[in-house]
Amino acid sequence: MFSERKSEKEAFKKPPFFISYLITDPKEYGNTVEVFEKKFIQALTSHKVDMVCFRDKTTPNTQELIKSFKTIAKEFKIDKIIINNDIEQALNIQLDGIHLTSQQFNTIPYAKQKNLYTIISCHNEKEVQYAKQKGADAITYSPIFYKKDKETPKGCENLQKIVKKYQNRDFQIIALGGIISQKQVTQIQNTNCAGFASIRYFTN
Repeated sequence: MFSERKSEKEAFKKPPFFISYLITDPKEYGNTVEVFEKKFIQALTSHKVDMVCFRDKTTPNTQELIKSFKTIAKEFKIDKIIINNDIEQALNIQLDGIHLTSQQFNTIPYAKQKNLYTIISCHNEKEVQYAKQKGADAITYSPIFYKKDKETPKGCENLQKIVKKYQNRDFQIIALGGIISQKQVTQIQNTNCAGFASIRYFTN
């Protein structure tokens, strides 16, 4: 009986699997359909990927890119196919979810009302707490490692404290920021967070 209780407790602390979350960016994936498809297929072929997010803040017209993104992700049987920032677009093209910016906390209830898997970017403990209170399914917590032109990296020790304090079955904490190597992924995995997100890791 004791061993059963212990295993349940451990399962609660440790996520059932480690999420591998690919985020696109035109710098790495291009802004034409031909280049995007080639790069995206390469990334999905060469890495384990559970969740993908289309993120492009610079290309004027992304409709064809998003269409290709969704088609390819479905072909690879990706668990969650989401888009950055735009809830209405996520609904119109019938994606699984939305990745909100740290300026969109008040949008979380609306996204959840629309049955979208809702993840939001967080950069400090106050934001993590607020995201959980608002009902987000998950957050990205960043930056974990050094990244040029970004704030001071939080490191894995700080990530582990946040995970221990806030993560549960209904609220996943995903590490983000400066993750480009398998060594870094292993360090993140040792914190018991739900997974990691990256742009460059998947194109290396």
